Amino acid sequence: MVRLLSLLALALAAASPVVEETWPPPWWPFGHDHWAVLVAGSSGYGNYRHQADVCHAYQLIKKAGVHPSQIIVLAVDDIANDEENPYPGKLFNKPTLAGTPGVDVYEGCKIDYSGKSVTPDTFVKVLTGDAAGLAGVEGSGKVLKSTHKSRVFVNFVDHGGVGIIGFPETTMHAKDLIGALTTMHTSKMYKELVFYLEACESGSMFETLPEGINIYATSAANAKESSWGTYCGPDALVNGVNIGSCLGDLYSVNWMED
Repeated sequence: MVRLLSLLALALAAASPVVEETWPPPWWPFGHDHWAVLVAGSSGYGNYRHQADVCHAYQLIKKAGVHPSQIIVLAVDDIANDEENPYPGKLFNKPTLAGTPGVDVYEGCKIDYSGKSVTPDTFVKVLTGDAAGLAGVEGSGKVLKSTHKSRVFVNFVDHGGVGIIGFPETTMHAKDLIGALTTMHTSKMYKELVFYLEACESGSMFETLPEGINIYATSAANAKESSWGTYCGPDALVNGVNIGSCLGDLYSVNWMED
């Protein structure tokens, strides 16, 4: 019954736009609200798929009823208008044959922190609600303002290695990610938190995740294997035109197309 009520609430939210001042709406179930943090940690046209994944996730989460004011996006934002992009100002996460335009996931995708602001430090401050710590960082200034009644979704997409995930100019270590999540728990910033991590060896980032803190983490790979791009090479066609880079990542498009 709880699951059915949750689905009903999301359907109502998608059908009835809610003004920001009254969020969460009075009918929102169980006294909680939803937040999301979405991160594409890479740069360069060869990594087209990461920003396409994240903008697709933004569209789905917004459609499900999460208010845009409660979705925070980090992405360098250098792909949509890259000179290599045959569709300037657009991103696609799924191929289509000639005659079918495809779905532009970039349109309306609100990116809060871009360019050199996409760093592990920005990510940690967004997660832990440290707005003061972002003073001087270019971006919207948005951080999580979730409470003990909130449900938080985090989606990180990029390259990785054993105990690390990538950012454009540096890496983030597992201990720093676990530290941020532990701080969130201590500060009562969620009722439940779900983390989807797309990167090679991504399972290694959660090996020291404490038990009993109401976090469900799932990853594209275990601690010793690669994750994979998809819709690549001859399959990277939108309206019959080859994008010249993979459109998505296998793990990411599977959960988003489900």
